[in-house]
Amino acid sequence: MIYNSFARVYSELMDDSLYARWAKYVENQTSSDNKKLLDVACGTGDLTILLADKFDVTGTDLSEEMLKIADEKAKKAQQTIPFVASNMMDLFDFDKFDVITCFDDSICYLKDEDELAVTFNQAYEHLNDGGKYLFDAHSLYQMDEVFPGYMFNHRTEDSAFMWNSFEGDYPHSIEHELTFFNWNEKIQGYSVNTELHKERTYPIETFVMILKDIGFKNVQVSSDFGESEVKDDSTRWFFAAEK
Repeated sequence: MIYNSFARVYSELMDDSLYARWAKYVENQTSSDNKKLLDVACGTGDLTILLADKFDVTGTDLSEEMLKIADEKAKKAQQTIPFVASNMMDLFDFDKFDVITCFDDSICYLKDEDELAVTFNQAYEHLNDGGKYLFDAHSLYQMDEVFPGYMFNHRTEDSAFMWNSFEGDYPHSIEHELTFFNWNEKIQGYSVNTELHKERTYPIETFVMILKDIGFKNVQVSSDFGESEVKDDSTRWFFAAEK
């Protein structure tokens, strides 16, 4: 399953300051009447836990390993947060919320525009009237100019991690090859595991068109966590839409 081996490495490598910026973006985009929030693709729960200070929050992610870590972190932070395993395209078991969030470019893991439409529709169906849908996505610049050829290595005492990115099969897509080396006492050597993560983005107009086709209104697009207008070299776009 995606993020199976990556779960704990992801938790270690993420820049914690980003979660505070995502949380601030959510606060700026919502009102005091927006109390109930669903954090979709919540990963290891760092943002979900921050949002719990302001909202009645539920976290969901496809990876059960991610959710185990999220639950551990919530208990350590003395927060009671329900974490439920689900696919962002299948929220049928959830009630309705005032706010639905989906950050850290998780939308880009969807395969095509059809899956994008299903996901947006699920968010729409599970929002109360007037509710806000907030998500981000890699920009065309990030996908086409920054990611191709990207390499990153990470090493600890008993493990190592290599990240290589290359162009995908579709326009504005990328494939991340993640290789993990973990010390195995039984074989007195390293066990090797490789995961391939595929991401894809689209022009802003495509995201906006699908959102409006689903029924969303007042769609706003920005960059820098809502602090700037979109520029040619913006790396991440932020979308805010209202039911």
